[in-house]
Amino acid sequence: MTTLTEHAHEHEYPHTPTTTLLRFATAGSVDDGKSTLVGRLLHDSKSVLTDQLEAVERASLSRGQEAPDLALLTDGLRAEREQGITIDVAYRYFATPKRRFILADTPGHVQYTRNMVTGASTAELAVVLVDARNGVVEQTRRHAAVAALLRVPHVVLAVNKMDLVDYAEPVFAAIAEEFTAYAASLGVPEITAIPISALAGDNVVEPSAHMDWYGGPTVLEHLETVPVSHDLTGCHARLPVQYVIRPQSAEHPDYRGYAGQIAAGTLRVGEAVTVLPSGRTSRIAAIDLLGTPVDLAWTPQSVTVLLDDDIDVSRGDLIVPSGDAPATTQDIEATVCHVADRPLSVGQRVLLKHTTRTVKAIVKDIPSRLTLDDLSQHPAPGQLVANDIGRVVVRTAEPLALDAYADSRRTGSFLLIDPADGTTLTAGMAGAAFTDGTATPDEAPARAADDEGWDF
Repeated sequence: MTTLTEHAHEHEYPHTPTTTLLRFATAGSVDDGKSTLVGRLLHDSKSVLTDQLEAVERASLSRGQEAPDLALLTDGLRAEREQGITIDVAYRYFATPKRRFILADTPGHVQYTRNMVTGASTAELAVVLVDARNGVVEQTRRHAAVAALLRVPHVVLAVNKMDLVDYAEPVFAAIAEEFTAYAASLGVPEITAIPISALAGDNVVEPSAHMDWYGGPTVLEHLETVPVSHDLTGCHARLPVQYVIRPQSAEHPDYRGYAGQIAAGTLRVGEAVTVLPSGRTSRIAAIDLLGTPVDLAWTPQSVTVLLDDDIDVSRGDLIVPSGDAPATTQDIEATVCHVADRPLSVGQRVLLKHTTRTVKAIVKDIPSRLTLDDLSQHPAPGQLVANDIGRVVVRTAEPLALDAYADSRRTGSFLLIDPADGTTLTAGMAGAAFTDGTATPDEAPARAADDEGWDF
C-alpha cells in the first residue's frame, strides 16, 4: 500500500504566495458519506459561518434528527436535500493556515459520471470514499478509472463508516489492498488509504482515538501537506493568444501586444518563439504584467507579450518556445466523455474548441466505447450517449497544436460543441487513454471532403 510520499521540492518563484492552493474532488458511491465528509471537513476546520450552521441545525431538527446533518452544508439543491443524494457538482472554498482549498463535491450515481468528469478535470487530488461494510464496488472502480483517465496525480482512498465495523484493522487493510492494486494498474501514481468515520469525525480533521493501529495522516493533514503538483512552471511553455492589443495612441503608436493567460511553463524576454499553427518565428521583445514590464512570466499569469517582428498573430494562435513546439495536426484521436443528452455520432459536424481557438470539425470515427466496470472496449458503437466514455477520431478544418493530455491537461484538452446552438457536447483528452500507454492510436483517417462549407 502506498503511503504519503516525501514532499516534492516545490519550485520557488518571486511573489509566490505563502499559502498554496489545492484543488481536490470527492467521489464515491451513493450513501458512502461524501457530503457528510465534506461537511465534517468544513465544520471541524472552522470554515462554516455561524448562520450556515444554524440553518443546518434547524433543517436537521425539522427532520427529527438530534445531531446536525453536516451533509446539508454541501447538498444545496432542493432535489438533493429531498432525495438525500448529490446531483450536481458543488464547489466549496475554504482555507486553513497552511493551505487554501477549492473542493468539487461530485455525485456518486452512474448517470452523473459526466459531473464527476467536470469536477475532477482540474483537480490535483481525488478523495474516493468507500463504505467499510461494502468494500470496493463497481462504482468505486469507475471513479478510480475516471481519476486515472483525467490524470489526477493523487488519490486518497477514504474508507468510511469504520465505526460500523468496530474500527477493525483487517477490514480496512483488505479494502485498501484491493483498491490500491486496481488503481495502480490504471497508472494512478499515488494512492493514500485513510480509515475514517465522517459522521463521528474519526481521522477527518482530528486523529481517531478508536484506531490506534493507524499511524498515518488525517484527511485534512494529508490535504494540507500533499505536494501541490499543479505547478506547471516547469512544463512546456504555452501561451494561447486571447486578444491582440493595438492602442494606436499618441503614447503607443506602434504597440502590438498579444495578451493571454500562460497555460503552462515560463516565458522570458529574448526567448526565440514560434507562433502556431502558422509556424512563423520571432523573439520575445517584452512582457507586460499588469502594465509593468517584466523579464520573466509563468503560469497561470495573464500577460501581454510583444515580439521583435511584426508577424501575423491573432486570437487562437499559440505562442511556444521554438525548441519545444508541439506538432500541428488536423487528425485528432482522443478519449472523450460525452456530456450532452443528445448523442454524438459518426459523421457529425461539430466545433472543436482548444484553448482560445475554435475550428470546424467532423467526427470521422468512434472506434470504441469504454466499459468502466471492467475497462473493456466495446468496438464501433456508432455513437456515444450521455455519460459514455470512448475513443473518437476527429478531423479539423484547420491545423491545431495539441499536446498529449498526459503531458499537459490544459493544452491537451478540448471541447466538442454543437454549431447550431453552442451546446457543449463532449469533453476530450488528446492521446492515449491511460498512463500505461496500452491504448494505441489507430491510423489517421483518410482526408474526406464534405459539403456546405465543411470541406476538409
